[in-house]
Amino acid sequence: MRRRASLVLLALAVFFTALSPLLRWYAFPRLAKVPAGRYQTAVLEAKDATLIDYATLTPKKVPRLTMVQTLKGNVEQARKVKHATGRDVVVWDGLSYAAGPDGTMVSRIPERYVFDAHSQQPVHAGGEHIDGTPVRRDGIQYKWPFLVEKRDYRYFDLMTRTSAPIHYKGTRAFHGLKVYYFEQTIPWTKVPLPRTLPLGITPDTVRQLGLERWYSTRRMFWVDPTTGAPVNGEEIHREEMRWTGKPDKKPITAFAGHVKMRPDYVEDTVALVKTQRQLVLLLTGYLPWGFLALGGVLLSLSLVLEARDRRALTANLAHDGGKPERPTPDEGPLSRGGSP
Repeated sequence: MRRRASLVLLALAVFFTALSPLLRWYAFPRLAKVPAGRYQTAVLEAKDATLIDYATLTPKKVPRLTMVQTLKGNVEQARKVKHATGRDVVVWDGLSYAAGPDGTMVSRIPERYVFDAHSQQPVHAGGEHIDGTPVRRDGIQYKWPFLVEKRDYRYFDLMTRTSAPIHYKGTRAFHGLKVYYFEQTIPWTKVPLPRTLPLGITPDTVRQLGLERWYSTRRMFWVDPTTGAPVNGEEIHREEMRWTGKPDKKPITAFAGHVKMRPDYVEDTVALVKTQRQLVLLLTGYLPWGFLALGGVLLSLSLVLEARDRRALTANLAHDGGKPERPTPDEGPLSRGGSP
C-alpha cells in the first residue's frame, strides 16, 4: 500500500513541477492581455498656465487648462486585424481634447493606435493615424509591457509623431505601490498644427500669417512594474508660434504649463492597478512558485514513504532470519515421507 501511495505522490510531484514553468512561460503570455474592448479616460490639468488668444494672437494667463485623454477599444477593427495578421491586438481610437477655463475647445486631436495585446508593441496593419495623418509608430505609447524592466524604452510622442528613448530613473513609492519612474525630454521641434482649432481657425490660416508651431516637453511617468500601467503622469509642456523666416522676431507663447493628472483620477487608477496586478502576480509568481514548492513537498513525501517501505521490508526479513517465506525443495511433502 505504501509503495502505491509513493508512486501516486511521485506522479503528482512531477505534474506540479512541470506545471510551474508552463504557467509562467506558456499560459502567462496567452492569458495576460489588454482587453480589446477596454474604455478609459484620464483627466489632466494645468493650473496658472499661459495660453494663446487666437483672436489677438497674444498669450494670456488662465487659471486652468483641462486636457481629457480618451482611449476606446475598437473590437470590430481588432477582429479584422487579427484575421489579417493572426495576432491578438488592441485597436485604440483615442482623442486628446483640451479646453480652456470656460470650457471652450482649445484643440482636438484624434488618433488610432494598434498594438499587440500582450507585448504592447505596435502592429502595423493599416489605419494608424494621428489627426487624420497616417503614422507608423515605433515603440510603446500610453502603456508599458507587463513585467517592466529597469531600462530605457522607446516611447512614441504624439506631437512630433516620432519615437525617442524614455529613461528609467529609479524605483519610488507612490500611494502604497512600488513604481518605476521614467522621464523623457523632447527638445524644441517643429510640429504640425491641429486640424481643429478655436474660432474656426485652420492650419492654413496660421501659415498664411507667417507662423509655425514649435513644441518642447519634459514627460514623467510613474509605472507599476507588474502590469506596466502608469499610475501617474505629468508634463512640463511648452508650445510657441514662431515667425517663418524671422528668427529675430519674438515668438508667441501658445501654451506653457505643468500638466498633472487630476487627483481623483490618480486614486481611481491606483485602485484599479492594485486589483489587476494581483492577477498578473498569480500567473507569474504565486502559482508557479507555489506549484514548484508543492512538487518538492510531494517528492519528499514520496521518498519518505519509499524509505519507510524499504525499512519495513528489511525488518521483516531480519525477523524471519533473512530466509524467504516460501518453502525450500527439501521441505516439500515427499521429503517428509508423504505421498504426492
